[in-house]
Parts: sequence; C-alpha cells; structure tokens
Amino acid sequence: MQSAGASTQPTLNQHPLKEYSKYVTFNVMGMIGVSCYILADTFFVSKALGAQGLAALNLALPIFNAIRGIGMMMGMGGATWYSIRKGQHAEEEANRIFSIVVTATFLCSLLFILAGVFFSSQIASAFGADESLLDLSGTYLKVLCCFAPFFMLNDVMICFIRNDGDPNLGMAAMVVGSLANILLDYIFIFPFGLGLFGAALATGVAPVIGICLTLIHWTKPSHTLKFELGHSEFSAKQTLTSLRSSLALGFPSFVMELATGIVILVFNLLMLKEAGNTGVAAYGVIANISYVVIAIYTGIAQGVQPLMSRAFGEGDMALVRKNLHYAVWTIAGVSVLLYGVIFFFSEGITQIFNSEGNAELQAIAVTGLKLYFLAVFFAGTNISMAIYFTSTNRALPAHVISLLRGLLLIVPAAFLLARLLGICGVWLSYPVTESLVFLLAWIIYCVSRRKNVY
Repeated sequence: MQSAGASTQPTLNQHPLKEYSKYVTFNVMGMIGVSCYILADTFFVSKALGAQGLAALNLALPIFNAIRGIGMMMGMGGATWYSIRKGQHAEEEANRIFSIVVTATFLCSLLFILAGVFFSSQIASAFGADESLLDLSGTYLKVLCCFAPFFMLNDVMICFIRNDGDPNLGMAAMVVGSLANILLDYIFIFPFGLGLFGAALATGVAPVIGICLTLIHWTKPSHTLKFELGHSEFSAKQTLTSLRSSLALGFPSFVMELATGIVILVFNLLMLKEAGNTGVAAYGVIANISYVVIAIYTGIAQGVQPLMSRAFGEGDMALVRKNLHYAVWTIAGVSVLLYGVIFFFSEGITQIFNSEGNAELQAIAVTGLKLYFLAVFFAGTNISMAIYFTSTNRALPAHVISLLRGLLLIVPAAFLLARLLGICGVWLSYPVTESLVFLLAWIIYCVSRRKNVY
C-alpha cells in the first residue's frame, strides 16, 4: 500500500512525458521568475542611474553568482542524494541528509555576511570598480552579502521540496518572490529615491518571501521531508560522509552558477580595457539577458533531475535516458526560438536598457547579442548533460563538463580571442567554449553507453 507521502512523488506507473512536462514546466517558470528580478534591477537602475549604474551593478554580479552557486551546490547536491536514497527506500537517511545540508548552508552563509560588512569596498575594487564606481558597487555588494543566508537557504529549500514531490510550490516560491522584488525595485528606487541600495534591498527581500512560502510544504499531509539532525545514532563520520556525497553531486551546479560570475568578471576586465565603462555597461545588458536564457536551460535540467535521480535509485536506466532525451529535444527547440528572438530584436532589446541613448553602448551591445548568444545551441545541452551525470551518481563527468565551461576553457579563450579579434573575440569566446564542451560531453555519453556503464 502506498503511503500518503509517496503519492506525490514521481512514479513509474505514470506516463513519463506527462511527469516530465509537469516538473519541467513548473521549474522553468520559477527560474524565469528568478532571472526576471535581475532584469528588473538592470532596467530600473539604467533608468535611474544610466550607464554608471549599469556598470556598477554588473561589477557586483560575480559575488551574487558565488552566493547562488553555493546555495545551488548545497541544494542540488543534497536533494539529488536525498532522492536517490529515497528511491532505495532509505527514508531516515534521506531526511538526515536534508538536515545536514540546511545546517551546513546556514553556517557557510555567515562568511558572506562577514565579507560584505568588512570588505565590500575591497571586493568591488578587485572586481574592477574605479573611483567613479566604487561607492555604488560596494553598496550593492554589502547588501547582497548581508542577505546571503536567505539566498542560499531559499535555493536549498526549493530543491528539496521539488524532490519531495512538490514542484508547483517550488515554482510559486520563486515566482512570488521575484514579482515582489520587481515591485519593490520600483518603490525603493523611484518614490523612495534609494538608488542602487534600493535595488539591492529589493533583491534581498525576494528569497525571504520565497522561504516563507516553502514552509507551506510542511503543512501538507503528503510531505515526507523532516528535519532530523539531533539523532545521536547518526555519527559524525556518517554526517561528514553524507555532506561530502552531497557536495560532490552538487559541485557541477556550483560551477555552472559560478561560471556566470567568472565569465562576468573576466569579460568586465576585458571590456574595461577595450571600451571603458561604456563597454562594461554594454556587457551588462548582455549578461542580464544571459541570466534569463541560462535560467530557462537550468530550469529544464533541474526540473528533470528528480525524475532521473528517482529512476536511477530504482534501477530503471531506460527511464533515466528517456527523460534525458526529452530534455535534450526540449532544449533544441527552445534554442532555435531564443536565438531567433535575440538576433532579430537585438536593437530593441538594447534600447530597453540604454536609457541615455548612448550610441556607443548601443552598437557594442547589438553586435555582442548576435555573437555571444550563438552559444545557446550548445550551452543548454551541456547543462542537461552535467545534471544527467549528477543524477546517475557520476560526479566526475559532471565535474569535467562544468569546470571546462566555467573556468578551464572560457577564461583562456576570452583572453586569446580578445587579443586576436578585440571586442568581437570577447563575444565569440563563449560560443567557442560551449561548442567544444558540447563535443566532449557527447563523446563521454556515447562511450559510457557503448561500455554499458549506464
């Protein structure tokens, strides 16, 4: 007899495409909501502060990626291990994994608070802020860091309730928080006149609202997720083993999120050299559009993860591969649509954020949009492949894919192509990197299938 808690879990007697559509749709909607509040910051800051505000905001974004990266590493890694152990009917251990991850995430977030309170100006300077941008970027960084516990715990809670069979509530938490952020962005920046501080404050409030909504999950009779850290029979060694396993599975998600921050940091430095603060502002437009695009791909990959992890725990690799194929075909269709919109509407997209009508910013950003986003034909599949390997408890291939995308290829490619081709080389380094990683990911996948590994 099936328990009430299991009734909302993905099950093998339901149609796989129906389950896939449900989980992916909810998660993509939620991820788009999250990315839209970054766009809202960019839009309102551009209206209030112009190119200087855009440049300051973009210089502060890498620390936001670091915060979200650790939150996603804890959340995706812990939730994946939780779902695998649930599929293997180890419910008590699964709940301890949740408890350990929540506690570790909170402790880790305290480091960001210390960094923001005492070193925000130094961090902003290290990220490339000059005297004209230092105060603006430092203020944004300080507020973001002080809200780090909420950003990180919100990511963890959403990942776990999604793996506990509640993707719709996870989506609601992301969307409602994001809509509140957009509203507060306007209120804080314009009627209250708080500038970049108001934008950061509005962004920080969003995960607080999200966490409050995720708590609804524990009022539902179907939930199976429990906080059980205090059990004495779970030794320190077992705690460290579970945490290590969660971190290993979550590391690709950390790298994928951090990769955006690394790319922003490197590209900012290159754009400062090639076109000054105007170049950084132009890249700020592209970076924020990229948040939405990557959010869609991440939403597809993270949405299908609970289904693949549970099927893997139950030993049904045919279902794992079927869900992977659904994700890859979805990503292919979305990529064609996205690039078409970006290519044909690049002028209008740039004008939305170019409130001062800066001709140089407009020209740089329009060209950048068309070249940079050639990567969409490869990036989404790379993300889904990393999640596939994570979901099947193979951390190493996922680590390789994520590290190549986020650091080992993109950084040298950006410097090399910028030296050879100038600004166009900066834009092209991203699609070049993603295409090379795409080839490697499919080679790894095909070899593993040929050897009947999975």
